[in-house]
Amino acid sequence: MPFAATTPPRMITLVIFTALSTLSLNMFLPSLANMARDFEAEYALLALAFAGYLGITAVLMLILGPLSDRYGRRPVMLAALTIFIIASLVCTLAPNVWVFLAFRVLQGVVIAGWAIALAVVRDTSEPQEAARRISLITMAMSVAPLLGPMLGGVLDELFGWRASFATYTLFGVIALLLCWTDLGETNRTRSENFRQQFRNYPDLLKSAKYWDYAACMAFSNSGFYIFLAGVPLVAVVMLGLSPAMLGVCMGTITIGFTFSTFLSSRLAHRVPLVNLILAGRLSSVAGSLSCLLFFLADMGNAYTLFGPLMLIGVGNGLTMPNANAGAMSIRPDLAGSAVGLMGALAVGCGGALTALTGMLVSETSGAIPLLTLLLVITLLSLVAGIHLKWLDRRIS
Repeated sequence: MPFAATTPPRMITLVIFTALSTLSLNMFLPSLANMARDFEAEYALLALAFAGYLGITAVLMLILGPLSDRYGRRPVMLAALTIFIIASLVCTLAPNVWVFLAFRVLQGVVIAGWAIALAVVRDTSEPQEAARRISLITMAMSVAPLLGPMLGGVLDELFGWRASFATYTLFGVIALLLCWTDLGETNRTRSENFRQQFRNYPDLLKSAKYWDYAACMAFSNSGFYIFLAGVPLVAVVMLGLSPAMLGVCMGTITIGFTFSTFLSSRLAHRVPLVNLILAGRLSSVAGSLSCLLFFLADMGNAYTLFGPLMLIGVGNGLTMPNANAGAMSIRPDLAGSAVGLMGALAVGCGGALTALTGMLVSETSGAIPLLTLLLVITLLSLVAGIHLKWLDRRIS
């Protein structure tokens, strides 16, 4: 076939795959109110375009990872992007809310970009190098959550909400062309059939180290979801921040995350993965604990809220790339399955704790329930990190 790739992809291709999976989550969010008005539907119904997407991505990660281990990274990515393009185009032209929601959920298949990018890195790198490359990918695509809503808001203002989904379609076509021309197959240990593949699963699922990596990842991710779900209410109602100032302040956690992923990429060859993960978990605990203490001492303000919480971003940036690299190294031939299961646990845990945050935090509850929950989650991730360090010492 003309122009079909036969060599491993460049880093920029993996960054684009990963960034597209993030942009597809949040770029259209500024348009939700206009979409509800256009479809003459309840806002809560349109909110399913976000919540339903999270749910389907958790399920799809359980499926797409094993499929890429069985059939290869390239065909699964090509199929996922084709479905994403079709779903995005139908969303652009959707005549009613039900057609829109059905195909919006189908857009979730683009999460393959994240899972397969990480699996490709592990296919082509040793654990320490994989951690460095994943850190660089994570750092480069961390701007997507910031730029996505900004781009979506501008598109809505100029052309209406359907422009965001037309843009998704365009981005999907670009990614598909990149996949065809730059993503050569990297999975050289494909199983002959699913029965053979499933026989190998116990080696992965019985590994205590794998579950420690997964716990660190899930609770790190959940801390970020709790932050997104609860902090805006606290900041606006209790501290009186304007929406514009809130947006600036919330960027602090992303700044911390971007800085520490860069730091992780520089240290990956010199510092063991487990040590970087443990340092990240300690940073997150220090941030959530100091923030809670400030509010218990009646010293709560924007500085004592967002300043300490930046340490959670730092902790996540040190933890996530290294936890991904470590988990995929337990059984390199099951790298896709490993990252798929871990990603599903992270999204599922994050979704559940987001719902819990909504029940605990209200205009009358204050910040203490939110910050207490945040501390509990970061402590649980620290316990997993300490156990991982203990296992690492025992094995070595």
